Amino acid sequence: MTDPTHDPRFFQNPYPFYARLRSTGPVQPLPGGSGGRQSYVVTGHAEARQALADPRLSKDTGAFFAGRPSRRRLHPAVSRNMLACDPPEHTRLRRLVTKAFTSGSVNAMRPYIEQLTDSLLDQWPVGGKVDLVAGLAVPLPVTVICELLGVPEADRPDVKRWSGELFAAGDPETIDAASHEMATYMTGLIASKRRQPGNALLDELIAVRDGGDHLSEAELVSLAILLIVAGHETTTNLIGNATLALLQHPAELARVRRDPSLIGDCLDELLRYDSPLSTATFRYTTEAVTLGGTDIPAGSPVLVAPGAANRDPERFPSPDELDLARDATGHLSFGHGIHRCLGAPLARAESEIALRAVLTRFPALRLAVPPDQLQWRRTRLMRGLASLPLMT
Repeated sequence: MTDPTHDPRFFQNPYPFYARLRSTGPVQPLPGGSGGRQSYVVTGHAEARQALADPRLSKDTGAFFAGRPSRRRLHPAVSRNMLACDPPEHTRLRRLVTKAFTSGSVNAMRPYIEQLTDSLLDQWPVGGKVDLVAGLAVPLPVTVICELLGVPEADRPDVKRWSGELFAAGDPETIDAASHEMATYMTGLIASKRRQPGNALLDELIAVRDGGDHLSEAELVSLAILLIVAGHETTTNLIGNATLALLQHPAELARVRRDPSLIGDCLDELLRYDSPLSTATFRYTTEAVTLGGTDIPAGSPVLVAPGAANRDPERFPSPDELDLARDATGHLSFGHGIHRCLGAPLARAESEIALRAVLTRFPALRLAVPPDQLQWRRTRLMRGLASLPLMT
């Protein structure tokens, strides 16, 4: 079985490839893989859910790659973050972060998100052409997470650029350089906040304690970068993918246009239909594991594909149809288990506000180019549009 990501058509539409993989079994071996080892891809929903919660599938990249020569110079703050570790380290870090990342923070941010959305849409021409990605899907969540963390407004363009460069598929030098620039900046910002504390999330992380435990300087830098990147990448892709899905399904679009209050309830189906997370972050087996009838040796990389699992007909009948009346709460777009996305409530709030505003303010919204001319980001991890040209 060849790796489908070697086919350029995969990034345009991965779902036929996932369906073919799943048709011969929910777990399939792929040649190559990290460190020259054979890797496995999980496309079945039940198997993906099991894998995401299985402690025998480690996320400790440091242990997996230890002692292996590499030309990469990725900064440790990016390569060794909360997503790349196992309990008890992960449990400790998540507990400390959760103390500052409360659910009340999202509700408190809603007026700001609504105001920012309106200000961005004010710049859209009525009856003209606009790129939804550049004009809303990128700047909205980037600005929100920067505001939440306490990144000064003047620094936000650089933070946005570095974050984008961390996903420069096929360009390891750009990725590595961005990781160092981002880490240097965050180190300086944390030092500044120590001298002059504020009331932003990053200030709370600096001050947070759990008994005698607290975050080290390296952990603070790593978490700040993770929150910046994870705090907007998923949302950017969700806003773009959801808008495109609605525009390509007129009956469903008409349903939410008639009653925009339904959008919040429809987000799960939009997340399921075209997941902003195509393949979950790195995992490998610490011992031999049997998953979906496939025996996976110890030390094997395992690629869990939420994008594929969300279209498993065993879990979601007629999975290639967008049905906003469907109960899609079992989707895996935010992950599952101890690594489930901490920022999911914020991503949902931003996407709900953005979609409602776009559909309400621009009732004639339509695609400005044929769907087969849309450009998608060339990254296996994320599923998102490079641009979405629209006529308002």
